Amino acid sequence: MSLKIGGQIEKVNGRQLSYSEFAEKYLAQNKPVLLTGLMDDWTASRHWVSANGQPNLLFFSTHFGKSKVQVADCDTREFTDQKRIEMSVSEFINHWLQGSKESVLYLKDWHFVKEYPEYQAYITPRFFTDDWLNIYLDNYGMHVDPDTDQVNNDICCSDYRFVYMGAKGSWTPLHADVFRSYSWPLLPLFLTAVLFHLRNMKNIVYDIFDDISETKFPGFKKAIWLECTQDQNEIIFVPSGWYHQVHNLEDTISTNHNWFNGYNLSWVWDLLLRDYKEAKEYIEDIKDICDDFEGLCQRNLAANTGMNFNDFFIFISRLSLANVVELYYLCDESSSESSIWHCSAIVKHFALNLASIRKIALKMKSEAVQGNFGIINLWETLNDPKFIKLCAGLGRIYSVVHEEENWSCTVKKALMADFEKYGSQVCSPEDLVTFIDHAVSELSSNCNEESTLLSVLYEIQPHQQK
Repeated sequence: MSLKIGGQIEKVNGRQLSYSEFAEKYLAQNKPVLLTGLMDDWTASRHWVSANGQPNLLFFSTHFGKSKVQVADCDTREFTDQKRIEMSVSEFINHWLQGSKESVLYLKDWHFVKEYPEYQAYITPRFFTDDWLNIYLDNYGMHVDPDTDQVNNDICCSDYRFVYMGAKGSWTPLHADVFRSYSWPLLPLFLTAVLFHLRNMKNIVYDIFDDISETKFPGFKKAIWLECTQDQNEIIFVPSGWYHQVHNLEDTISTNHNWFNGYNLSWVWDLLLRDYKEAKEYIEDIKDICDDFEGLCQRNLAANTGMNFNDFFIFISRLSLANVVELYYLCDESSSESSIWHCSAIVKHFALNLASIRKIALKMKSEAVQGNFGIINLWETLNDPKFIKLCAGLGRIYSVVHEEENWSCTVKKALMADFEKYGSQVCSPEDLVTFIDHAVSELSSNCNEESTLLSVLYEIQPHQQK
C-alpha cells in the first residue's frame, strides 16, 4: 500500500548544537532529529569498515566470532515479530557471505558493550550520556524474583546497548522501543531508511507496506509518516513512543542504545501502568481462585514488559538517593576554589531529575497502585559498593553533560546526620515523596540554594509528553 509521507526528519550538525539546546528542542519536545559530525576518530569507523567501504565481516569473525547472538529471519514472521534464531557470530557471517537467497538474516540486540567492555568501539555522544537505564543495569539487575531473591536472567536484560548487522534488504517491523525509551542508532557506514509515526497503538501493524485492514486498524491509511534516510556517520535521535520501521538499503552495521532519564520517565511509568491493566484484565476470570492474584499480575507484568511495579519503585528510589548524594557533594564542595556548585545548570539538572521522580511517585500514590513495594534502607544503601559505583557513574555523566572536569563525587557520611531526622527507610511512593522533600529542604537550608532547588522541584514541572 502507498503511505502518506508528510515530511522529513530535521538534520542538524551536532558540533554546532549545545546540550541545553538539544535538551530543550528535542528531549523536552520529544522530537526526532538526525545528527551529523559526532563520530570523528571512532574505533568502529576504522575497524568495522574495509578498505573498499564495505562491512569488515572478517574482523568480526576473527575477533568476536565465538559470541552467541540472536538473529532474525526477515522473511519469517513469528507472532508479532520476526522469527529468532541463536547462532555464533561466525555462523551468521558465513551465512551472509554465502549470499543465501532462502532468507535474509539480521543480527539484532547483541550486547556488545557488556560482552567486550575493554573494546571501546565508540564514545557515547554528550547528548545521550544522561542514561539512567544502562548506568543502573551496570550495577543492579532490573528484576529480582522475590521467591529466590535472585536475578531472573529470562526477564532481566544485562543492558540496552546493542550492535546490529544485516545485509541489504534486512529490516525491522513496525515497533516502539522497549520501555518507551529513547534510542540513538548510529551508522559507522551505509544507508538505512526509517519511517516514523507518533501514535498510540494497541494492535500494532507488522509491516506498514502490507495491505492493512481498515477494520482491524481503523484510520491507519490516513496516517501521516515522516521519512528519514540515515547515511554513514549519522546518528538519529528516536523519541519516546514514536513507532518506526527500519529498512537497510545497503549492507549495514550499526549500534543502538535504549535509554531514559528525567525527561521521558513518565513514558516508562505510563507504559508500565497500561501493561499492568492489560495483564490484569487478561486473567481476571481466575481472580477468585488465585491465592495471590496481585502477585501473579506482577510476575506477568515483569515477564511481558521487563519490570514490574516493585522493580520500577526500587529503581526510582535508588536514583533519587543518588541524585541527592550528588547535590550533597556539590554543596559540601561549595566553599572550595574549584567548586562547581555555582553552576546553576548542574544544580537545576539534579533538581529536575528529582522533580521528575517526585511527579511519578505522586502519580503512583494517586492511582493507588498495588503491589509489594521493596524497602530501601537508606543507611545500608549508602554503604553498598554497588550504590557507591552508581553515584560515581552518575557524577561522570553530568561532568560530561555540563563539561565540568573537577568532579569526583564520593558518598559523604554527613548525609547520615540529615537522614537520621527523616528515618532510615523508603517503603512506598508516599515515603519517596517525603524523602525527596526532606532532602531538598535540608540542602536548601544548608547551601543557600533555596531559589534554585525549590523553584525547580515545586514550580517548574517536568516536561509533559507531546
